Amino acid sequence: MLRIGEYNKMKVDREKDFGFYLRELDGRAEVLLPKSLLEGNKVSVGDEVEVFIYRDSKDRALATFKKPLAKAFDVAYLKVVQQSEFGAFIDFGLDRDIFVPLKEQRFKLRTGDKYLFYIYLDKTGRLAATTDIDQYLTTDHNYNIGDSVEGIVYGFQTNNSAMVCVDNKYAGVILHNEYFTELNIGDKLTLNVINIYEDDKLGLSPR
Repeated sequence: MLRIGEYNKMKVDREKDFGFYLRELDGRAEVLLPKSLLEGNKVSVGDEVEVFIYRDSKDRALATFKKPLAKAFDVAYLKVVQQSEFGAFIDFGLDRDIFVPLKEQRFKLRTGDKYLFYIYLDKTGRLAATTDIDQYLTTDHNYNIGDSVEGIVYGFQTNNSAMVCVDNKYAGVILHNEYFTELNIGDKLTLNVINIYEDDKLGLSPR
């Protein structure tokens, strides 16, 4: 079964003028690798290749050697490139942008700004994104007090403490009395680890 939004190992089955048809190693699903998406790679019938699979604007599954900025089930820092009455679109490095439904926007998105998103597959099997990333972060880290880290603000608690994601993976917080300049969702900061709480969440302070 093709894993949309992920890298797949496949075998080059046959060549056409417009591209190569790839088949899963178990011989089931098939997908087109257009020659326009070879990215300089040379392939021949019979080769085994690792390609990224996504859906194009016509909802067809395509393979590409181009590396996206994020894949399915990642938390990624991506730019909003377009808005519509139904939601927003974010650039993930390929010719098809990822849709962020209105119901998956926990705050107002601004075109041209970057925010953290969790990438998932919707009910139709298309890539989609949400700003509700908290449940996808972990506290299973190896940081120590005094470490310098990079983090991105993704929300605020009711007491104005800033919720921060470190390295697109780990949950942290800047207490409201630890920052003295205005912070905004999407801000990328250089921080120091000043505490590790009982739940292993990182306590952070701007440098």
